[in-house]
Amino acid sequence: MKKLKIVHISSEVAPFSKTGGLADVARSLPKAIKRLGHEVVVVTPMYGQVIDKDKYDLKLIYANVKVYLNSKETIRVSYWKGYSMENLPIYFIECKKYFSKRKTLYGSNHENARWLVFDVAALKLISLLKFEADIVNCHDWQAGLIPYYLKTDFRYSKTLKNAKTIFTIHNLVFQMGMNWWEVPPEKKDFGRTRIPRLTDKNIEYINFVKRAILSADAISTVSEQYREEIMTRKFGQDLHCILKNREERLFGIVNGIDYNAYNPQKDLGLFKHYSYKKIHRKKLNKEYLQKKFGLTVDMKIPIFCTTSRVAYQKGIELVLKIIDSLIKLNIQIIIMGDGDKNYIKELKKLQKKYKKKLVWLPFSKNKNYETLLYAGSDFFLLPSHHEPCGINQLIAMRYGCVPIVRKVGGLQDTVTNYNPATKKGTGFSFERFDVFDFYGAVVRALENFKYKQEFKNIMIRAMQESNSWEIPAKKYVNLYWKMIRMNGKK
Repeated sequence: MKKLKIVHISSEVAPFSKTGGLADVARSLPKAIKRLGHEVVVVTPMYGQVIDKDKYDLKLIYANVKVYLNSKETIRVSYWKGYSMENLPIYFIECKKYFSKRKTLYGSNHENARWLVFDVAALKLISLLKFEADIVNCHDWQAGLIPYYLKTDFRYSKTLKNAKTIFTIHNLVFQMGMNWWEVPPEKKDFGRTRIPRLTDKNIEYINFVKRAILSADAISTVSEQYREEIMTRKFGQDLHCILKNREERLFGIVNGIDYNAYNPQKDLGLFKHYSYKKIHRKKLNKEYLQKKFGLTVDMKIPIFCTTSRVAYQKGIELVLKIIDSLIKLNIQIIIMGDGDKNYIKELKKLQKKYKKKLVWLPFSKNKNYETLLYAGSDFFLLPSHHEPCGINQLIAMRYGCVPIVRKVGGLQDTVTNYNPATKKGTGFSFERFDVFDFYGAVVRALENFKYKQEFKNIMIRAMQESNSWEIPAKKYVNLYWKMIRMNGKK
């Protein structure tokens, strides 16, 4: 097979910018595809108050470029270049009006306008680079207008005339710059009309994801199970019908993790390094963790951790409802995450109530401790209401931190429920989104924790799971080739 020319476009790319798993995927997937021998570039915004140009040795390559948004509106942008790894360039779009006024990546009152500018500027960049892409892989809603534009305004582009678009859904809940369910019925976007100008307030009602699904050559999502779920009314976020109509172009590929970035044998964030062959050294990280965060130092007390957003989606409501009961079972729990203010207020109260047993840490101020939590904890909690894939449970398993998860989306695809009869499994899962099922899974986990040798075997199996990006990257490349063959020349 010939070498493909591939563009990945994402609103965040680690380590330059990050709010969640999207940034990890946008960093690691292009690297894995590059290692397979293909030519890859990445495009992302230049967040003026977030990204340190000097730290990453970024170079200005195009300054003050006029970009036509439509027949009457233009905007000026600049383009910077850095590298994600050797021979893998990452390009940053600088538009100070939209991407340099905030210390946060998202949350303005004109999100749709921001990302429309980004999408058009990204396509302009590809033309300037004369990068004749075979594939343009657009990640999540912020890049959702690109498939639409390649079918409309940019359909005559000499550089992009043969490009096939893959739109990757990381979380279908997010479709546009506001909650799609709050859009008045008369304002809903049907996906086919001309896009309003930036000066028109109706721009904020454009549904980026709907237009991407209707226009992309293929739609992918981040696990096989989530692919099935989003074609149903329960999980389809009001787009299940159009997804079902494009079922033959909808694919599920489970995410991976970067085994170089997450390696308990080399991780600089750990107190002591270890491997599945030297898993006894894991307890040294546990002791260090207990001391560091003021917990009672006792190897017999199991530590539960969670490192996800503090949000309903992640199941924090279930956790809060049973925390009092869990504490009575003589456990310790560390919750690291930002998110819903009401949930965090409750966590702060509980932290005062259980000083030696419960800790809440804001992720923004403690993110360097993330892998230490996995290394020092016995269990990882992720009782999600819905979960497209989830990366945290994969990282936890890499560090021998046994996951307790709800059997939904990518959690179902990646965590095998432990069966004491067959002695197989890598974690503990439950079916229904309710406190009884969740509590039952925790009790089962604690019961097995008592049997040290068998629990050690569960940790080792979890650590031996193959969740690197190598296999998913090959699946993405196969998908790219399938779209090229299926669609032929534009």
